[in-house]
Amino acid sequence: MDQKTVIKRITDQKQLPNLRFRIKEKAEAFTQHLFYTLFDRDTPVEENLQKLAFDFEELGNLVCWEPHKPCLEVWDNYCQKLPHLLEKINLDAVAIANNDPAANSVEEVYLSYPGFFAIAVYRLSHEFYKLGLPLVPRLMTEYAHKLTGTDINPGAQIGDSFFIDHATGVVIGETTVIKNNVKIYQGVTLGALYVERGLRNKKRHPTIEDDVTIYANATILGGETIIGAGSIIGGNAWLTSSVPANSFVTHAPNINIKNLNK
Repeated sequence: MDQKTVIKRITDQKQLPNLRFRIKEKAEAFTQHLFYTLFDRDTPVEENLQKLAFDFEELGNLVCWEPHKPCLEVWDNYCQKLPHLLEKINLDAVAIANNDPAANSVEEVYLSYPGFFAIAVYRLSHEFYKLGLPLVPRLMTEYAHKLTGTDINPGAQIGDSFFIDHATGVVIGETTVIKNNVKIYQGVTLGALYVERGLRNKKRHPTIEDDVTIYANATILGGETIIGAGSIIGGNAWLTSSVPANSFVTHAPNINIKNLNK
């Protein structure tokens, strides 16, 4: 094929009129700018909220290609929620600092804990999700996913004082409900039993009640699965059914140790 034919065939395949990768880039920049505005001591709030409003308008124009989707009017409603969101995120940071003996200060949590960053971005995106803003909430949490290895869908419902330790490999699905004072460790999956498009508007992911601890690499699946308050789920456990409050669930593999010198 000559060059003109190659160009034409590539161009003909670009059939999605609204697929612009600058949407992703702008959403990531907006997320970082919002994070700095809310938490960085040297970033002035008033000035940067005005800049964020401008950035949001530009982003809204890019993502609101479907009729009747609320976009530009979302920003004012969102700003009203920011003080409350900040309070909830600060509770998460304190929970991490209080529960992790390796944390030397709350400032260390904000600056270096990937679990905290993932939770904060989730909370900031979740409000956009509730307000019906298309695409942007998912791009925000995917930005955190890229940086931390923690995948929290913006549709999940998460209560106060949430703690993710180490964070890498954590997956929290869209219809997950997590209540207050829950702690989870790396590699935990809160997922669906199976994936099917017809389940889109149904609860597919588990409910985790108050004061539950879930240790590394545990997998909990299914929309009807409820982990009762105060329970401890041991590492590598696989659950597809509910457990009552104050349960202690363990996974007991067979471990064989052989002396290589014999």
